[in-house]
Amino acid sequence: MKAVMIIYNQALTEKVEYMLEKLNIRGFTRFPTVMGTGTTDGEPRMGTHTWPEINAATLTIVNDDIVDTVLNKVKKMDAINHEVGIRAFVWNVEKMS
Repeated sequence: MKAVMIIYNQALTEKVEYMLEKLNIRGFTRFPTVMGTGTTDGEPRMGTHTWPEINAATLTIVNDDIVDTVLNKVKKMDAINHEVGIRAFVWNVEKMS
């Protein structure tokens, strides 16, 4: 199993939800307000007067065989409108209960 954390401009929330639905990924947790800045060229998303936009994040635990599909979908979303911003990060899930 893998944990996939998708961090994105909140404007992409519906698109991320749609992607999860189409991939039959039912279980997830959304963090509706996430603040930060991209590592290379992303604008800060701080929810302030100066930087008013806000990110969101979705965490899901999936089988290993679907991880590349999720990452490819995220990459395609980012390519459509890179300025909006979306990234995905993956790590191992050692145990669940």
